[in-house]
Amino acid sequence: MKKIKGLIRLIRFELPFSAGICVVLGQMFALGEFASALITALGFFSIFLISASILVSNDYFDMESDRINSPNRPIPSNLVTPAEALAFSIILLLFGLALSYHIGFKAFSCAIILSIIGFLYNRIFKKHGLFGNILVSFSVGMTFIFGGLSVGLPFHKIVLFFAVIAALVDLGEEIAADSMDMAGDLLIKSNSLAIKYGKQNALKISSYIFFFVILLTTIPFFLNWFSIIYLIPITIMDISIGYSAWRLLNSKNEEGRKYIRWIYLGATFGLLIFLFMRLFGV
Repeated sequence: MKKIKGLIRLIRFELPFSAGICVVLGQMFALGEFASALITALGFFSIFLISASILVSNDYFDMESDRINSPNRPIPSNLVTPAEALAFSIILLLFGLALSYHIGFKAFSCAIILSIIGFLYNRIFKKHGLFGNILVSFSVGMTFIFGGLSVGLPFHKIVLFFAVIAALVDLGEEIAADSMDMAGDLLIKSNSLAIKYGKQNALKISSYIFFFVILLTTIPFFLNWFSIIYLIPITIMDISIGYSAWRLLNSKNEEGRKYIRWIYLGATFGLLIFLFMRLFGV
């Protein structure tokens, strides 16, 4: 049971779940309604599994720095061996790619590209500071594009808009997370913004990104893309991002990780409300 719990913890469920929700929203924004149950399920679970695979392999490649930054993670705490984590990551990836193949060739190709980017980041570019942060945020934004692609409309204006929003939120999170992981990142000679310019400056940059996102979320209402009722989920998302970004500025490492988690949980909760409102025809 401890081994199973360790493997589940490697997945970090809320992150691939959020990625899957972004895919479903990408489908919905592209079509103006929900896709078929089959395409919805294939889109959600393919990206869920691929995202989970990348997160597991991230722990595999980060095992040395995690001994300092996160000693309670499954690998440094010896709940899971590195070989078990690697095998688990490969299994998740193969299942995720298989599901994307059943959507269509373009979706399958996109899934392969996202998988390659995830591997390259974990293996090489995590140490490259801002470039590595941008790679990850690009992949997160691509979840909306993947959703649009799965229904044949990857470049719909609302899909692209939310892809940018998702990418910027993740970019802010990545920069802030690097600020909390400086001790371990020094060990692997990372070139993160926090190490180059100091923790406080990196947190200020991430907060500027978060507040820019809040400004951007008003655009769909000025352009009449959504009715005013959708201010409810967007406001929930913005309050979560704004409050957490403000608290991050003066937070210590463990406290800071909590606020980073609040940002993506709040954003995911807002998107879920958006999804359910559409589901019930609001």
